[in-house]
Amino acid sequence: MDFIFRVPSFVRPDSEMNIEEVCVTPGGSAFNFAAWTESLGLHSGIVSVVGSDYYGKIIRDRLASVGVDTGGLSRGDKPTGMAFISVDAAGRRSIYSYTGANAELEIGEEECRYIESAGKVHLTGCYIEVALSVAGIAEDISFSPGTLLAGYGLKALKPVVEKTEMMFLNDDELRSLTGLSVPSGALELIENGAGNVVVTHGPSGASFFSRGVRENLKVRGVRATDTTGAGDAFAAGFMVEWLGGSEPLRCLEAGHETATRAISRMGAF
Repeated sequence: MDFIFRVPSFVRPDSEMNIEEVCVTPGGSAFNFAAWTESLGLHSGIVSVVGSDYYGKIIRDRLASVGVDTGGLSRGDKPTGMAFISVDAAGRRSIYSYTGANAELEIGEEECRYIESAGKVHLTGCYIEVALSVAGIAEDISFSPGTLLAGYGLKALKPVVEKTEMMFLNDDELRSLTGLSVPSGALELIENGAGNVVVTHGPSGASFFSRGVRENLKVRGVRATDTTGAGDAFAAGFMVEWLGGSEPLRCLEAGHETATRAISRMGAF
């Protein structure tokens, strides 16, 4: 669950800040991606763990209401994971995360069968042990490592990168993962087995890389209400177009269009 607070500015240590607006909504990278792809016409399911609590029910009901298959969503003993997100006047975020029940996620026999039944697998919002397990099952995955997994570095994530057809990172995550910026970091990932790499540049646009191909999408800055889940929305919009056979530039455009929808309001979906 996401608890989003609109604030005039970020609070300093040992001080207090008035909250201007509160939004409590289902969230998390896997939820965001599944909900956006389903809303864009690509049927999706999710493998995750929520708590046997009120918030877990909210997440399960919300996924079902938009059509996401919840056959891979299990209940754990810990409370449902939560993120406490402050958003300032410029749309920037400060996030405190509690993994909660999703820390109990393991890829057992039931999860394996569920993953193997999918036409395509997107990997996001998980621990490295889960990422490595999924990479041992699925082929040609799409992968959004996020800040947490990118921090492990390329050597630790190479077994996942080698199974990745499409990789999504922002500029900071690319530097964290490879120690390099664009384009060198993207090319390094391709040399280490990634089929294609997409790097988002915040309000400036995004870039696509594969062997012998590079596309850049430059966009005008869009006023952001809340950037929570923008990367997940971008990846969803991109992948729906990509799996439909569109060219890379059109996929970048679709990702940007979906992310723009996400940042125009409070909440990731």
